[in-house]
Amino acid sequence: MKYKSSSLLLLFSLCTACGNGKIHSGTQTDILSDTITTFVLPAIPPMLNTPELRADYLVRHYWDHVNFADTNYIHHPEITEQAWVDYIDILKIVPAKKADTALKEVFVQAEKEKKFYLYMTDLANKYLYDPNSPMRNEELYISVLDAMLASPILNNTEKIRPQARRELAQKNRVGTKALNFRYTLVSGKEDSLYGVNALYTLLFINNPGCHACTETIETLKQASAINQAIAQKQLQILAIYPDIDLEEWHKHLSNFPKEWINGYDKKQVIETQHLYDLKAIPTLYLLDKNKVVILKDATVMEIDDFLTRQQLKQNPFMMGEKK
Repeated sequence: MKYKSSSLLLLFSLCTACGNGKIHSGTQTDILSDTITTFVLPAIPPMLNTPELRADYLVRHYWDHVNFADTNYIHHPEITEQAWVDYIDILKIVPAKKADTALKEVFVQAEKEKKFYLYMTDLANKYLYDPNSPMRNEELYISVLDAMLASPILNNTEKIRPQARRELAQKNRVGTKALNFRYTLVSGKEDSLYGVNALYTLLFINNPGCHACTETIETLKQASAINQAIAQKQLQILAIYPDIDLEEWHKHLSNFPKEWINGYDKKQVIETQHLYDLKAIPTLYLLDKNKVVILKDATVMEIDDFLTRQQLKQNPFMMGEKK
């Protein structure tokens, strides 16, 4: 079972339902007993009266009343897992460096009991890494991976998977240049990612036979800012098929608009050399004119919203047209 985030309310009320348990503020005397029924939040000092200040305090003190040596928490996911979900939501609204520091400190505290530590890493995998998680967040997950790789509680064998995931996550991060590759068109002509000449490039790695890919293609066709950018020659969509079954690719060619570049990875370098993380298909990357990653593993809505903001900066009078 996955739990819904409700932590933004904590910044204002500090009173949020948490499954069958309750999240509430408390003092050190409220430490949970073996029969765990609540997750006790820190009492935020009243002088911290803005969401930013409250969020900063919460991420640093969120787990203050948790006894990480008590494995009973593992058996109460309606409390502990919900608390984790809410914590992620708060981490997203504080500066990246503060989120990184706070998250790593949580895992240092969890080293008091290995069973609890592994439970926390499982929660991180489920919510920050799993491609089906709506809370997936690679930057936060990198902080967890760094904590795991630095932890004395894990042996070398237990660090093999985190190390592999860390190396893959390092590639094509936001703010870095996307890795180049060559692609082949249906005509047999070849070109490369870096050969795409546009203010923005939308890299769309897909398998046109999959349901999610078909839905994404249709959503892209309807995205107003994306299509406006294409019409204005500011955006080029590069759709890439990374698999080997060309018969399947040819079968769906008509699904792609002619304005898009639609190619396949003839030599399978994307997959065999792990150039891009393909744990989730489709995957979307928005790149700038120098092929620096602006958005990674983004949704069509996130990309369309970004382009809408850029278009409004260029033409503020569009605001009235959008209404």
